[in-house]
Formats: sequence, C-alpha cells, structure tokens
Amino acid sequence: MIKISFSKKFLKQFEKLEYDLQKEVKEKIKLFTNTSNHKTLNIHKLKGEMKRQHSFSVNYKTRIVFEYASSKKEAILLVIGDHAVYK
Repeated sequence: MIKISFSKKFLKQFEKLEYDLQKEVKEKIKLFTNTSNHKTLNIHKLKGEMKRQHSFSVNYKTRIVFEYASSKKEAILLVIGDHAVYK
C-alpha cells in the first residue's frame, strides 16, 4: 500500500471539481494506493522540467500529477486537471 498526502494546490483544485468527478477521483486514488493497479492507471514518468514527477489518468480528460516521497511507499499528489497541468 502507498501512503498518500496532498499538496494545498491539489486540495484547492479538487474542491473546484464537480461532485461526480470528485467521486471518480477518489476511486482512482484508492486504486493508486495498491501498486498492483498501476498498469491499469497508466502511471508514467514525466519528462523535461517535470522529470521527478509522475502522472496517471482519472479519465480521458483529467490527470493527476504526483511525486514519490523518499521511497515508492509514499506519494504526494501535487495537481489535478486537464493536460494544462503539464505546463
């Protein structure tokens, strides 16, 4: 199991999402905590300025960007949104 923490920015962005999308995000985060689901979530390492970060899809449009803490047993969810989160 992966321990999850949230950045302030992530929490603010999450609060602005529609209720149904919030439910979907919570489901994906729950899946994320179990590493056996990582292939299903299409977790991938980012490049360039974001090379220390990773991302996974909530749905076709929405992405979550995160960083592993000292080990892959803890992750910090940084931002949530559409592809603009990569900029």
